[in-house]
Amino acid sequence: MAGELPDNAKLVFGEHVDRAAEFVRLLQEHGVERGLIGPREVDKIWDRHVLNSAVIEELFQRNERVVDVGSGAGLPGVPLAIARPDLRITLLEPMARRIAWLEEVAERLDLDNVTVLRGRAEEGPIRAQLKNCDVVTARAVAPLEKLAKWCLPLLKGGGRMIALKGERAQEELDRDGIAVERAGGVNGRVVVVGADVLEVPTTVLIVERQTRRDR
Repeated sequence: MAGELPDNAKLVFGEHVDRAAEFVRLLQEHGVERGLIGPREVDKIWDRHVLNSAVIEELFQRNERVVDVGSGAGLPGVPLAIARPDLRITLLEPMARRIAWLEEVAERLDLDNVTVLRGRAEEGPIRAQLKNCDVVTARAVAPLEKLAKWCLPLLKGGGRMIALKGERAQEELDRDGIAVERAGGVNGRVVVVGADVLEVPTTVLIVERQTRRDR
């Protein structure tokens, strides 16, 4: 286990907290050397990365099909998969060394609700394979304008893009709102989650893919 288990980790992960602790341990031991996190992040993995990612689980309905675009170290996809075993999550990542990491993590943690896939969201074959999913997630991947162009085509009508952002999320939505609409996004909004368990709650941007009724 990765040191002392935080009380808020038990609240967020419940009976799955040991699996989350193993993920934290793996990141602490290998994250820096494998270029997944910076050296200054090692002592902040629980709150800044793992719990920050996991608290978005309240935004998901049961048994949804989820694509984590640009998964990188597995954020937010791996904590989400641990917290919500009912979700079917594809970790989409273009870099081979990160794909190797994600595959190792999925096997080590026995995450049978996770699929690891190499590629980019904007690639035609990837879009064909992953189309009509319920939710696309992204964390620290790109500005909203680019995210909308990459992620919205993967969604079914009425599906949601849930992008983890910082305190300036509303500014980003105001700035890129027209571009989001052009990409087929509607009902853009900023939501804060995890305020009851995190000192710094998680701010997310939610954009829905328009349905025929929206047009």
